[in-house]
Amino acid sequence: MLKGKKIILGITGSIAAYKACLIIRGLIKKGAEVQVVITPAGKEFITPITLSALTSKPVISEFFAQRDGTWNSHVDLGLWADAMLIAPATAATLGKMANGVADNMLITTYLSAKSQVFVAPAMDLDMFAHPSTHRNLDILRSYGTIIIEPTSGELASHLVGKGRMEEPDQIINVLERFFEKKADLAGKNILITAGPTYEQIDPVRFIGNYSSGKMGFAIAEECAERGAKVTLIAGPVQQKTTHANITRIDVRSAKDMHDEAVDAFPNMDVAILSAAVADYTPADVSATKMKRKDGIEMNLELKPTQDIAAKLGQMKTTKQHLVGFALETDHEEDHARKKLVKKNLDFIVLNSLQDKGAGFQCDTNKVSLIDASSRTDFPLKMKSEVAQDIVDRLVSIL
Repeated sequence: MLKGKKIILGITGSIAAYKACLIIRGLIKKGAEVQVVITPAGKEFITPITLSALTSKPVISEFFAQRDGTWNSHVDLGLWADAMLIAPATAATLGKMANGVADNMLITTYLSAKSQVFVAPAMDLDMFAHPSTHRNLDILRSYGTIIIEPTSGELASHLVGKGRMEEPDQIINVLERFFEKKADLAGKNILITAGPTYEQIDPVRFIGNYSSGKMGFAIAEECAERGAKVTLIAGPVQQKTTHANITRIDVRSAKDMHDEAVDAFPNMDVAILSAAVADYTPADVSATKMKRKDGIEMNLELKPTQDIAAKLGQMKTTKQHLVGFALETDHEEDHARKKLVKKNLDFIVLNSLQDKGAGFQCDTNKVSLIDASSRTDFPLKMKSEVAQDIVDRLVSIL
């Protein structure tokens, strides 16, 4: 899966810099084209001549080439690459990446990169354990950066392994799996609902909820990145889409979302219903602003909205798949399983407001994936990572 891929390899000032040679050899053996960008500190640990001999390309370190003053365009380089890998990545580089400190060629290239970025941290235990390092890693994860750390075997099971750079062959395996995933939804049409709905009371008031749409938008981006054509039906949110494979339809009310979803679903392979759709809507909408009347209570009559999940579950064919969401505050699994059966879902994503950092408006979420025969629990993660877990499960049943 790496044949013909263009990879930027960023090297920083770590004692692990010598392992970059093994990474280069491994990538080139797999058919990739490698361009090295090294920091000034990195050159203290490994010579550009060695790296250039391995890649058959001049190593880039400065904005201007020293011999003839040629301008090295970080923008062009960022557009050229299919992926950017920074290995080893020191604590200083992680801090600069997280906070946009563009004081060298490597960081400016990172800030210009349009492709997926991978980072393999390398530092001593105390530096890795410092809260600022973990904060910077969390910031980078929120940007969608894939952090490569030792996760299995003897190295990961010992404290001494913390902060050490993952082995070159394992780093290359991560890149290979990434490019394999990029094609696992190719040719699929996926419908996703996201965000809240607003149920109008009068021209200036509505009934709504706290949904930000972050989870649904993360799923949309993940599906699109993996080759699907995504139709995203979004309630009123501030989120933006970035991938060209996403067609966005903006709606306000539960009825609007219902009608758009029902219209689109027959042409879809999958629907993922992550929106927080209102269960009730005002029975009557005032054409003018309702005035306050001192001393007089106001009663608002509500009627049920149309159930999108139930409707699509009735429409679903044997060739289609349907994924639902359940946000519960009590008897969580029981409610989720009842919804799974009643709505004819393939699996359901359960998240709870009981967990700090999960639910509405957070950048993180903690979910369980439940189907007819199993439940898989995941720890608190960035919503971009939760989206990967959800899409991985979807791919497993397609």
